[in-house]
Amino acid sequence: MKKPYIFCLVIILFSFALAVFYYPAMPEKMASHWNANGEVNDYMPKFWGLFLMPLVSLIIFGLLVLIPKIDPLKENFAKFRKYFDWFIVLLEIFLLYIYILTLIWNAGIRFDFTPAIIPAIAALFYYVGILTEKSERNWFVGIRNPWTLSSEAVWKKTHNLGGKLFRIAGLIAFLGILFPKYSFLIFILLVIFFAIFINFYSYFEYKKEK
Repeated sequence: MKKPYIFCLVIILFSFALAVFYYPAMPEKMASHWNANGEVNDYMPKFWGLFLMPLVSLIIFGLLVLIPKIDPLKENFAKFRKYFDWFIVLLEIFLLYIYILTLIWNAGIRFDFTPAIIPAIAALFYYVGILTEKSERNWFVGIRNPWTLSSEAVWKKTHNLGGKLFRIAGLIAFLGILFPKYSFLIFILLVIFFAIFINFYSYFEYKKEK
């Protein structure tokens, strides 16, 4: 088994172990969702509050491991497979981090959730930028639209630029620690703008070829 997959399974098993260990100490209703201001706005029963995230982590891992095997362009996928595999690891670490924050909060230690989660989001988006730049044409990973999937050259140009934009988004997200009240709004607007821009970019690059 690949080393990244072993790391993922260890992370998932650790999250299940945390769920079992902390089950007696958790309240019957656990805070499960926070709004952009870091305020709790949803709860769930203790069982699901403890075991939902480990289960989600396991399901996501299984689905992501399956993707390279079923992609019709698996030869292309193989060219950036190591970056994709480490993305899975980073995503599982991200989910574990969110889960641990949730356990800490429900254990009675109160803190502002927004600045605590910002560095994790920033790191995830930064690595998505790296993965985007390294990705080759495929059906599951990257900026997939009619123009990138129809042209190898447009795919490469779009993903080179898109990767840089994702990394910029990650860096800006990290700076959100300085102004947590507005960080999520700014970040979401930025991501929406980048998404629209990069799709228009790929369209015009494709038109240049015709």
